[in-house]
Amino acid sequence: MLARLNNWADGLIRLSALIGTIGLVVEVVVILADVVGRFFGAPLRGGQDLTQMGMVIIVFGGMALCDKLGGHVNVDLFEGSMPRWMIRAGDIVSVIIGIAIFAGIAWTTWSSIYLMRFQLGVVQKTNIINLQFDWFKGAIIVLSLITVVGMIFKLIGLVFAPKGMEEAA
Repeated sequence: MLARLNNWADGLIRLSALIGTIGLVVEVVVILADVVGRFFGAPLRGGQDLTQMGMVIIVFGGMALCDKLGGHVNVDLFEGSMPRWMIRAGDIVSVIIGIAIFAGIAWTTWSSIYLMRFQLGVVQKTNIINLQFDWFKGAIIVLSLITVVGMIFKLIGLVFAPKGMEEAA
């Protein structure tokens, strides 16, 4: 059962990374079109808006895969002098903090949409081409929750991994 759920989470993480990759390709095309357009005196209208919103997709799209592969910055200054149990406890605590941070990002973004849309009746838009923020805020919520799911499975692997097998989790 846990293996099936883990495969399901891996599929979500791959989907998240694919969305981030598509965002990166679109970002490159937008920047290229804007630079070439500027050379000929006709910059891409809304290029800055598209670039800023594209960064949201790139960053949050790749976050789940980055966490799964252990791609975050890791400073091992004291690891050689610490007992194994303390290293494992630090790994577990850092995953719990990561879950709290990304769940908080999703919750705060949802609260922002709810406040602006449903309580104040305001639709936030970008400055140049009036692109609605809600689509990108929704992407932040979904991609943050995918990261949370991946981190939960990482936490389960760390907590229930046999002694000495923590690195495989």
